[in-house]
Amino acid sequence: MKRDRIFLLLSELVAVVSLGAAGSTAGELAVFAAGSLRGPLTEIAQAFEAAHAGQRVALTFGASGLLKDRIAGGEHADVFASANMEHPRALATAGKAAPATRFARNALCALAAPGIAVTSDTLVERMLDPGVKVGTSTPKADPSGDYAWMMFERIEEAGRPGAFKTLSEKARQLTGGPNSPPAPTGRNLYGALVSGGQADIFITYCTNAKVAAAEVPTLQVVAVPARINVSADYGVTRTLDAVPRAADFIDFLLGREGQSILARHGFSPA
Repeated sequence: MKRDRIFLLLSELVAVVSLGAAGSTAGELAVFAAGSLRGPLTEIAQAFEAAHAGQRVALTFGASGLLKDRIAGGEHADVFASANMEHPRALATAGKAAPATRFARNALCALAAPGIAVTSDTLVERMLDPGVKVGTSTPKADPSGDYAWMMFERIEEAGRPGAFKTLSEKARQLTGGPNSPPAPTGRNLYGALVSGGQADIFITYCTNAKVAAAEVPTLQVVAVPARINVSADYGVTRTLDAVPRAADFIDFLLGREGQSILARHGFSPA
């Protein structure tokens, strides 16, 4: 009887351990990343998996501000790659993440509809035209929207009194918000919005604009003049409860192969 009882206890222990192992996600690396990183980070994750046998990277893309709030609210992520430095720094200040590191830069471009006559020199005039629909992402929720608002401020500072009020009030915040609609299946969101008439001119990252124009060749990518453009610094951090491999992933992102992939997708080096 005693031997049978010991055997039963051991069997139960083995069952519990086996169940725990079956439900474990210890081999998975959870990466939350800005939507503008979808192309390059998907490639980087695949290259990282190839270099680390058995390692799986689970990618979640979205507006950086919303992802930051999800992590702050207790949702698990090992790595957070943001389209700004402020959101990963906020997590570090809150005691939820390590100090942030800059890993890439982006800039703003204007994505314009085919029928809009616009150049870099006339961009401000066209945006201020009451008949032109200006689209942006959502400030505070998405850094792209914050950068667009900074651009509006710079337009005013460059000698256009009242420009910030006019542009911030007329801008259609079409992406990056908690209730923003997703992109149509298989479509670039910005290309779909502009070609669909939701905006005549959309202020977004140059990387986004170029992907949209590659999908819809009739769309125009217009350079934003340097005096009013905004440099977007991308920051990455690992959470304090991250799996050990998170540090390796960040090193890979900052390394030669990761930076090469980012450059191929139009990002400037950190």
